[in-house]
Amino acid sequence: MSKWLRVVLSITSLGLAATLIVFLPQIVGTMTGADISWSQIGGLFASMSWQMIALMTGVWLASLLAYTFVLTGSLPGLTHAQALTLNAAGSAVSNLLPFGGAAGVAVTFGMTRGWGFTTRSVVVLTLVSGIWNTLFRFILPAAGILALLMSGRALSPAVADAGWAGAISILVLVAVVASALYWESAARVLGRALDAVARLAPRRIRPAENWVSDALTRLRKDTTDVVHSRWARLSLGMVAFLVLQWLILVLCLQATGSYPGLAESIAVFALSRVLTSALATPSGAGFMEAGTALALVAFGAPEAGATAAAILFGFWTYTIEIPWGGLALGGWALFRRRSGDAGPVRTR
Repeated sequence: MSKWLRVVLSITSLGLAATLIVFLPQIVGTMTGADISWSQIGGLFASMSWQMIALMTGVWLASLLAYTFVLTGSLPGLTHAQALTLNAAGSAVSNLLPFGGAAGVAVTFGMTRGWGFTTRSVVVLTLVSGIWNTLFRFILPAAGILALLMSGRALSPAVADAGWAGAISILVLVAVVASALYWESAARVLGRALDAVARLAPRRIRPAENWVSDALTRLRKDTTDVVHSRWARLSLGMVAFLVLQWLILVLCLQATGSYPGLAESIAVFALSRVLTSALATPSGAGFMEAGTALALVAFGAPEAGATAAAILFGFWTYTIEIPWGGLALGGWALFRRRSGDAGPVRTR
């Protein structure tokens, strides 16, 4: 992809995200039949106390610190300060570009190589942290479904049965993948099963014989040491990070008078994280806020409060990461220029 095409796509993507946010009150109003304006939303923001803002800031910072355990667990020798800088810079780049994950990985390689880590160790960092993020991204919808099923909310028998089946299926899938990463025998069984499925594909798109199992074997070989020794650290770091992000959502809901209940807030949080995968805008910006607001309204939250909460949550999980990451990236570049030396390459 050419440089100018990337620039055009980035501007278009950011423009779409900004447009969705600007017209979010009208979008939610059209979908719900309510009369929502930015003046109503601004009034809700203005009514927030400084104590609430300080609490949100503290929880947001705590969530960033929690995620450093995922990165330090994925890359032995990485300090928490380095992990904090790495996450901030990578998130800022990813949040500004469509398909920004690739650019974020490039930033990761540049910074970690500058700190003296080997290419192989950085590859393992990228693989392991990506796997853990993906596994928990699958777990979140199951958690949201189970929260609703166990909340006592009235659901039709058909919806309840489908919910249980879906939640259990997702958790079983995650358990199978996790087992394959941890146990070699499980990896061989899963590899053979996936190869059998691949052979059912049309010939023109069918992968080479045993390609899937070979790829799984290579992935497991590259990540096995870290997965075996640090899976608990990685998992606890992800759980703490997601719980703190959910707590930010709860604070946004409380501040705007749109808290629908514990189970409902978990379900809305799970939906919001899934919507960040929308590819049309960086990190699903705009789509996440719209989906979150509409889900809150469906659970009985007031339309204006739900819209304000979604925008506020988007600020804490997307917008603020851009200047924060810019500061981190600028500080790293300045420090590197002053040191004038990338340092010795680490062997770990």
